[in-house]
Amino acid sequence: MNLKIALAGNPNSGKTTLFNALTGSSQFVGNWPGVTVEKKEGKIRGYAHGEGDLVLVDLPGIYSLSPYTLEEVISRNYLIDAKPDAIINIIDGSNLERNLYLTTQLAELGLPMVVAINMIDVIRKNGDVLDADALSRELGCPVVKISALKNEGIAELTETAVRIAAEKKPMRHRHEFNGSVEHAVAHIEEAVLHDMPEEEQRWFAIKLFERDAKIIEKLKIPRDTLDHIEKDIVHCEKELDDDAESIITNERYIYIASIIGSCFTSKNRGKLTNTDKIDRIVTNRLLAMPIFLLVMFVIYYVSVTTVGAWATDWANDGVFGEGFSLFGKEIPGVPVLAERLLSAINCAEWLQSLILDGIIAGVGAVLGFVPQMLVLFFLLAILEDCGYMARIAFIMDRIFRKFGLSGKSFIPILIGTGCGVPGVMASRTIENERDRRMTIMTTTFIPCGAKLPVIALISGALFGGVWWVAPSAYFLGIFSIIGSGIILKKTAPFAGDPAPFVMELPAYHVPALRNVLHSMWERGWSFIKKAGTIILLATIFVWLASNYGWGEEGFGKVDMENSILAAVGNRVAWIFRPLGWGQWKAAVASITGLIAKENIVGTIGILYGGLEEVSEDGVEIWSALQAVFTPAAAYSFLVFNLLCVPCFAAVGAIKREMNNAKWTLFAVIYECGFAYVMALIIYQASLFATSGAFTIPTGAALVLAAILLRLLFRSGRKAVKVG
Repeated sequence: MNLKIALAGNPNSGKTTLFNALTGSSQFVGNWPGVTVEKKEGKIRGYAHGEGDLVLVDLPGIYSLSPYTLEEVISRNYLIDAKPDAIINIIDGSNLERNLYLTTQLAELGLPMVVAINMIDVIRKNGDVLDADALSRELGCPVVKISALKNEGIAELTETAVRIAAEKKPMRHRHEFNGSVEHAVAHIEEAVLHDMPEEEQRWFAIKLFERDAKIIEKLKIPRDTLDHIEKDIVHCEKELDDDAESIITNERYIYIASIIGSCFTSKNRGKLTNTDKIDRIVTNRLLAMPIFLLVMFVIYYVSVTTVGAWATDWANDGVFGEGFSLFGKEIPGVPVLAERLLSAINCAEWLQSLILDGIIAGVGAVLGFVPQMLVLFFLLAILEDCGYMARIAFIMDRIFRKFGLSGKSFIPILIGTGCGVPGVMASRTIENERDRRMTIMTTTFIPCGAKLPVIALISGALFGGVWWVAPSAYFLGIFSIIGSGIILKKTAPFAGDPAPFVMELPAYHVPALRNVLHSMWERGWSFIKKAGTIILLATIFVWLASNYGWGEEGFGKVDMENSILAAVGNRVAWIFRPLGWGQWKAAVASITGLIAKENIVGTIGILYGGLEEVSEDGVEIWSALQAVFTPAAAYSFLVFNLLCVPCFAAVGAIKREMNNAKWTLFAVIYECGFAYVMALIIYQASLFATSGAFTIPTGAALVLAAILLRLLFRSGRKAVKVG
């Protein structure tokens, strides 16, 4: 039989790091709250329970067992319904007082529990002293000091957790509240919960005292019984001159304050830490935004234009080109090797074309951008691990709030820079349903990793790798999120005050190389795996559809312009003509990007190139693109594909999080429409500025721009109830 141990703690307390250390998993770790939004399971390495396994369940980070957000609902329901054999309550030792609030609630559940004081290395470095034995006596459960990041104390913690899970000895809370509160709680236990196991009564009694609607519904308490216990609650509220929930909150903090003095000694109490000093600059009201803009500019500039471009040129010229030199020896590129091999085995001509002009040209064109992506992921991982990413959310909250938006919406955006799917899922941390839906709809405007090859291709092929294209793509995403937020917030379904944003900023520290490399590799490997599955299948389909069709002799191999793909592309290409790129090849590339954004580059590699072109560092592909795209049309193409509806996987995540087909459809239509309007305005404005030509599309763009400005600056609507 398996033993299940739940891992519970505050957001950003190190839960996922500890989960990875105990199970050998590689879940994404971010140095900001809200990384874990659903529970995950893994087997604890090196331990067994009889013939069963020891299963560790990583619960979403929560501040309390009051279900205000979806992740709090997930964690609470698991603890009270699944009843794990033990709880590991991980605590951020550098924020002991706040973390112990949840500990007092977990202790009331009656489940065996061990408290893991994380970041003990930071405590020691600060010169602070934590007495784990004293804290253990006060809480009534084992306390182990650990550093999940440095793998310190993990073995002792595991042994303790396994022991208490096997013993199944219920935990008895040690803390007591004010006399009148205790009297009311005892009365509730006697009146309502006397049939329940004694160790479980305390937590339910306190929830009933707080008038927790979900617990009242769960216990199916008769109306007359509720009226009976309500008298005790009202009496207590009058005596303490506060509402029931606030009374319990206050009592918990009084208890925590009473024990913390005997367990924890701070060397620098009242003094500014290094983190405080850095924050005085990077979160300064005047300096914060310029610093943020500079940091993100440098990251995208370095990733796409300098180091990333050099690495990608090497990959395209060498690995997926003619070849490269290694220690003075010439190594042929993949296309050259493949062509030699296929010729040597007398491979059929059509199969050679499929492999060389289809698979290698398409997949190779995508994989050639991996170095740039790895550079971007490496730099973002440094920002995340050192603690600056969390500051960006804090900084953006000031901007967002001025427009009626919540800074909580920026956490999913931060996560979405890697992949849109976890970014959409991270919206679960937002309590307000209106803000959550709006965040889901706009999060994927930020360029994810899969869009980077498109940015790099357009930047290199049509703009000669100038410095501003890649950073402008990122800031266009930010602008689109803020602009959409302002517009949507002024409509009835999204109107209302923004959700309050409370976020604890983690202490700065030197990024751990292992974490940075791990984060970079996980994101990069996900991209490479996709190249071997979805993108591979898409390139085969594109090759087949672009080489076969109906000719004079019936169905068979035909010129590309007479192919099935050309026929389909020509039927939809007119839609994009006002955007400056109404050619069927560009239209098809955008459509294949709906499956996965990487497909845009793969499709371009096939339709505009082929083996010969790729083999010469892509210059011929660039020439082919320059022949059909003007710079304005190319930037319009980039804008449309950056802002348009994300890949199928992200749309699936949107559907799951919306849990409503109509809202999902609305999100897809809004994203497509917004992308089209933005690309139209940018292209037509550029065309008018350079040539003075005023056409019907120019007039349409002018009208749409006026409408957008009107929507941005008009007064807001009052909130209405949404379904």
